[in-house]
Amino acid sequence: MSGGTSGSSGAVASSGSGGVSVAGSSSESGGVSNGGMPGGAGMAGSPTGAHYPFPQNQRLSHCTYPAAANPADVQKAYAAWKTALLTSSGAGGHLRVQRPNSPSAETNSTVSEGIAYGMLIAVALDDQHTFDELWKYSQLWLDSSGLMNWYINAAGTQALGTGGATDADEDMAWALVMADRQWGGKGSLDKPYLDYAKTQIKAIWDHEIDHQNSEFLLAGDTWGGNIIFNASYFAPNEYRVFGAVTNDAANWGHVIDTGYTILAKSLNATNGNADNGLVPAWCDVNGAPKEPQNGGATNYQYDSARIPFRIGLDYCMNGEARAQTYLAKVSQFFAGVGASKIVDGYDLNGTAHPDPASEPNGPQSAVFVGSAAVGAMHDQKFQSFVDDAYGLVATGMLLARSSYYNLSWTTLTLAMLTGNLVEYPSP
Repeated sequence: MSGGTSGSSGAVASSGSGGVSVAGSSSESGGVSNGGMPGGAGMAGSPTGAHYPFPQNQRLSHCTYPAAANPADVQKAYAAWKTALLTSSGAGGHLRVQRPNSPSAETNSTVSEGIAYGMLIAVALDDQHTFDELWKYSQLWLDSSGLMNWYINAAGTQALGTGGATDADEDMAWALVMADRQWGGKGSLDKPYLDYAKTQIKAIWDHEIDHQNSEFLLAGDTWGGNIIFNASYFAPNEYRVFGAVTNDAANWGHVIDTGYTILAKSLNATNGNADNGLVPAWCDVNGAPKEPQNGGATNYQYDSARIPFRIGLDYCMNGEARAQTYLAKVSQFFAGVGASKIVDGYDLNGTAHPDPASEPNGPQSAVFVGSAAVGAMHDQKFQSFVDDAYGLVATGMLLARSSYYNLSWTTLTLAMLTGNLVEYPSP
């Protein structure tokens, strides 16, 4: 589920402070430590017990980083994210991520995607309390598959949208694995992080992968038989981790292969996007745009904007050649547009198509600019674009359409761009 679409049966929706201190020193510079992690990241132990305290300032050999990268920018974004979005109200005694102003959604409601983003951010920022309380909230709203119902009302009394959303479910699973590597044990949970991770991964495998169609990634656990692909849900880097954790790399590799095949097919002359990397938000197995059951935009929109980020992670962390092929196209397009001129929507042929729910002539969107920057990290020739995009996202003001969505993506993309969205090594 994104700022624009749901994870339940093709349905479509638009998308107080928890009082938690931010770990790390805001005066840290973007200095690089070349420690023992693959890719040259420094992984120092923490005197307080955390394995990998913030900031890590990781530098992976496959990717280039903004010249002005500074973990203080991540901390500033995290503080803004917590103040605006993290609340205990309606959270059943825990914490949740609220949506103050998402179009066509209940004010201050919660989606599973937001919980997942919060967990990813919290583990990267070494904030165990927030991580644990977000996960506990998710466990109050499980469906029959053991996955979180995707849309919960602000009062915490009703699921407004039922069924799991694959993007949220897989991000939660990845975050749980990283929590096991970050902190070990179980924190304040009743079972170890790794046990929860394995249970979550199994539920995804059992209910959100179509085993009759080449291990096709479904959009949610109620989408069986609805063979429609959302490329922004495709997280190949995470599937490599799932395969390692479950000793099932071959099967998760099939999910990766199928996803990359569809991604490549979606860029073609018929769509008008053969060279620009503007993947349709929803498509069939041959890459042709296809609307979800109850409608939804198929252009390059708030779902699609996440694709360069997800594929960029796979290249930065794994050097995947298919990722590089895709990223070369989409990065060339956005670098040609220029970071300051990126709008929050495009037709597949590259024509600007701003989202109608955004403010007229209003601010840009962090997910579009920041994700494009992460994708462009794959090639040093885009250094100037990466630098420009980083500077814009670091202002914290790219909030078109939804403060929830863009504050989340401000923090996530800044974490990656500064080397602080870390794939912690397995023990």
